[in-house]
Amino acid sequence: MAAPDDKTAPDLSLGIPSGDLVEGQPLLGTVAGDPVLLVRDGGRVCAVGASCTHYGGPLAQGIVANGQVCCPLHHARFALATGEVARAPALSPLACWNVEQVDGKFHVRAQRPAAAPRPTHAGGPASVVIVGGGAAGHAAAETLRQQGYAGPVTLLSADPSGPYDRPNLSKDYLAGTAPEEWIPLRPADHYKDLGITLLVDTPAVKIHVASRSLELGDGRALPFGVLLLATGAQPINLDVPGADRPSVFALRSWADSKKIQEAARVARHAVVVGANFIGLEVAAALRTLGLQVTVVTPAARPMERLFGPAVADFLRRQHEQHGVMFRFGSRPTAIGHRTVTLSNGEDLPADLVVVGIGVRPVTDLAEQAGIKVDRGILVDDQLETSIAGVFAAGDVARFPYPVSGERVRIEHWVVAQRQGALAAQNMLGGKKRLAIVPFFWSQHYDMALRYVGHAERWNEVRVHGDLDRLDARIEYLAAGRRLAVATINRDRESLEAELAFEREYGFGSA
Repeated sequence: MAAPDDKTAPDLSLGIPSGDLVEGQPLLGTVAGDPVLLVRDGGRVCAVGASCTHYGGPLAQGIVANGQVCCPLHHARFALATGEVARAPALSPLACWNVEQVDGKFHVRAQRPAAAPRPTHAGGPASVVIVGGGAAGHAAAETLRQQGYAGPVTLLSADPSGPYDRPNLSKDYLAGTAPEEWIPLRPADHYKDLGITLLVDTPAVKIHVASRSLELGDGRALPFGVLLLATGAQPINLDVPGADRPSVFALRSWADSKKIQEAARVARHAVVVGANFIGLEVAAALRTLGLQVTVVTPAARPMERLFGPAVADFLRRQHEQHGVMFRFGSRPTAIGHRTVTLSNGEDLPADLVVVGIGVRPVTDLAEQAGIKVDRGILVDDQLETSIAGVFAAGDVARFPYPVSGERVRIEHWVVAQRQGALAAQNMLGGKKRLAIVPFFWSQHYDMALRYVGHAERWNEVRVHGDLDRLDARIEYLAAGRRLAVATINRDRESLEAELAFEREYGFGSA
């Protein structure tokens, strides 16, 4: 976030009358040119950095609750007293300043030194091995160290790159508006500094349950005290003639996004197969790059099953207004040299084809080990699998959702991060129940869409506001009970909905 305007933002070092600081209402100011948030919360006055450490969201527009400040963009949370990250997707804490009360004014003084690392302790398992370097695996590894675990931590990834910001791959990065340096989650030496052994391009091929060891692709055996499976999901392939052509891509990894970017530089016509989030975000990115884009889907509308007809039609209009063409009720039957043949007989020009027809959870390791699997790895409400000491988190985990009483598997970045953090605490004996409100965001041109809650089935949709003016809140209900809320450019209302669900469901804020 840019620094506040010097003409309107107060210099907090000069003091703010104590009566001007209202309980729970952040006051944005500056200290030595840095944007700082001053907050009175429960009788305590705190000063923290005003920009979320995730994507720089304006915390002054967020919400103060439960001793935390909550970012309106992607729902990261920070402890006001210490600046520590309380909720993903943020990774780094906020800076903190000292506050003094003198002559009826609050003065923000010197910035406090960064908090010392939490003391390590000798308890916990002999070692922790994490399979998967995505959101859940990365969050688990860092949380183990944040919790003071001193034992060996090994983070394995089959990907040749270290952990990176996967949501950006179909958004700004693919569109060429996010620089390369934004994508890695941490610098390369960060893991060494934390004492985390990061092994990239290193697949795991077998779990030996009896000996508590993991067999790697090169034949090595890696012993573990506890194991976390965060193997994620992989794209479903298109099974038609020509689907293996070099002009056909799926988007899952950083390498995939780079390849699509490279192909887009010399392409004129693109066909995107699938009208889910990945497909529509890719379509928007390719339009930003100047390509003619056609989206092909067998559905009658984009994402109608998730959002209902009104929002689905709105999404279609948004993309059509930006030049995207749709072919509904159709599917590819063959991919030729610069053409895609559809089931209705039409041939579409296509120098580039991106397939986004869904993903499947990667459960091979679990199945081989005899872990219970059913459309994902089955876990309990503490993310432990059917084998004691083996946990699963992220896209691969199918967990009991307390609101519906059913098992669900949710493929969202923030959900995976929060599950990874909770799994880490439970691997250390935390016994914490999985009780988090699902959240995700999507970006289409200048339209920001947020979604909180989870509604696989609903029988009522209430639209508040005006979708076409990009100003709306959409509520999804079943039997009169609100299960999920989507918002279009109403970020604070999205955050309010998440906090309301936590209160209603009894989830708490931790």
